[in-house]
Amino acid sequence: MLNIVLVEPEIPQNCGNIARTCAATGCRLHLVRPLGFDISDKAVKRAGLDYWHLVEVRDYENLDAFFASNDVRRMWCLSTKAPRGYTEADFRDGDYLFFGKETKGLPEDFLEAHRESCVRIPMRDCARSLNLSNAVAITVFEALRQLDFPGLQDHGKMK
Repeated sequence: MLNIVLVEPEIPQNCGNIARTCAATGCRLHLVRPLGFDISDKAVKRAGLDYWHLVEVRDYENLDAFFASNDVRRMWCLSTKAPRGYTEADFRDGDYLFFGKETKGLPEDFLEAHRESCVRIPMRDCARSLNLSNAVAITVFEALRQLDFPGLQDHGKMK
């Protein structure tokens, strides 16, 4: 199982979309406060549709509380400032994937403290960043591809 960590997410629709990705992939969702919305907000629930019962969501007051509650052995920090691409990461079961708030990303001091774990999604120089829920989905599916999509259905039912 992969762990998706959203540090101070601001937009409820992004959180709902990420929750839906977690539901479809079996990832655990960690929310680190402050949140830019109420977790029971209708927009979060609407974006996640009827998948919330499939998602294990954990909530923390801050990063210190998160690290006090979790034994993080391997982590990846997604940032537009990172020196290497996310496809260079060697993802493993149990990894924690950290994503920052929509307006600022992960805190600079956090990135510096975990420099060797920082990766980015390539994009054009003129683009500031991808939408948070898209960045999570891209990274999660690369990690799952490397793990050979454990527990996921790999075929459809076309007639």
